[in-house]
Amino acid sequence: MTKHKEKNTATPVEKHDTAAWADIEKTKSKSKVSIPHEANVKNAKEYVDSNEK
Repeated sequence: MTKHKEKNTATPVEKHDTAAWADIEKTKSKSKVSIPHEANVKNAKEYVDSNEK
C-alpha cells in the first residue's frame, strides 16, 4: 500500500507577513530567538484580545 501526498507548496497555509516576528528588530545572541519591534507585539496582542471567544 503506497501513500501519496499532494505537494501544493505554491499556496501557503498561513499568512506570516503580518506576524509579530515578521519585522525582527534583533535576535538574542545565545538562543538566536528573534525579538520583534514593540509596535508589532502590541498589534499582535490587540489582535488576540479582539478575537477572544
